[in-house]
Amino acid sequence: MAYTTINKSGDYFNTKLYTGTGSSNAVTGVGFQPDWIWIKNRVRAEDHAIFDAVRGASGGYYGKIRSNTTSAQEYDGNGMSAIGSDGFTVLDQDQVNRSGDTYASWNWKANGAGSSNSDGSITSTVSVNTTAGFSIVKYTGTGANATVGHGLGVAPSMIIVKKYNVTGSWGVYHNSLGNGNFLYLNDTNASASNSTLWNNTSPTSSVFNLGSSAISNSSSNSHIAYCFAEKQGYSKFGSYTGNGNADGSFIYTGFKPAFYIIKRTSDTFSWIIKDTKRPGYNVNGTYLVANTTIAEATGSGNLATDEYSNGFKIRGTSDALNGSGQPYIYMAFGQSIVGSNNIPATAR
Repeated sequence: MAYTTINKSGDYFNTKLYTGTGSSNAVTGVGFQPDWIWIKNRVRAEDHAIFDAVRGASGGYYGKIRSNTTSAQEYDGNGMSAIGSDGFTVLDQDQVNRSGDTYASWNWKANGAGSSNSDGSITSTVSVNTTAGFSIVKYTGTGANATVGHGLGVAPSMIIVKKYNVTGSWGVYHNSLGNGNFLYLNDTNASASNSTLWNNTSPTSSVFNLGSSAISNSSSNSHIAYCFAEKQGYSKFGSYTGNGNADGSFIYTGFKPAFYIIKRTSDTFSWIIKDTKRPGYNVNGTYLVANTTIAEATGSGNLATDEYSNGFKIRGTSDALNGSGQPYIYMAFGQSIVGSNNIPATAR
């Protein structure tokens, strides 16, 4: 059985669905103070909106970046105005709060605005939750080989980085691809070899490595990195091979996945976002896409999956999830089969 020190995954990650009001809207019920908030309009073609407690607020509004574009951070007066102990407040903007539109928000707990970290050659600001294996890292690039402290105490399995004060692509490190390769979160590109993003060096228990790439280490520019370490029974960052069959691969995670993203790494396919609240039952043909503005798609058999108490199964034949012999990576968060309190998670 997969035992874990995290008895309640909802203390660290939660999907919160809500309906827009077109005016100040205090969204509650997250279950904790969210430090990383990712929002997508489900019914309309709108940009994703990402906020965090480390980049913080200016003039009363939180800085917004978008997973589907290279745009610089915006302090939008109609975006997000507050992060509270049980949620957040959004204002009058179609991306986050159009009246009558429905939204998905994915929320992670780190540790507030963060503190200084000097483990690397670049001093960083780190907000870290070592229990959940998640940290938010802010730093200024140097344009030369460097290291940055992440605060996790173990090596991260996945890192998502964005230069945010000016335009710049999103770079993704995943342990299944190795330290000489990367993906763009904002694009469909296949995995590419590039020694300058991670300096051909895997992250350690204290730092991640940077080369001279403008994506991860642009001189004098501000970067934000979201770092993830695996925690048994709660998070998993792995890979699988598609079989092109409706009876697709079963991916064992050791927990019931509440949220997961999948990307084919061998060709130009999108980042598919799934969670167990949309639609809330199997077969799950509902998805959003991290690198585009498209509205939520529902009932798509070609991109269908099942979520179980110990992993997820591919049920569709789309090349985006299940090309025969093709490689895929994923990130997943959820509830363990059995916690340290010996309480089993329920099957689905």
